[in-house]
Amino acid sequence: MLIDCDACAVRDLQCGDCVMTVLLGNPGVYEVGPGEAEALDALAGSGLVPRLRLVPLGMPEAS
Repeated sequence: MLIDCDACAVRDLQCGDCVMTVLLGNPGVYEVGPGEAEALDALAGSGLVPRLRLVPLGMPEAS
């Protein structure tokens, strides 16, 4: 999975409560493999880190 903070619709609004900023310090572009994504989900599920707040720009509107 590619996490590109520059292409996030909530950048600067949710960065402080996003796992990528909490763990890595600065918004950026990150490549996260399946095992790493699973580990992040497990950490977030247990409350040790916040969840990924990424909202890609250009997502379709909910109808």
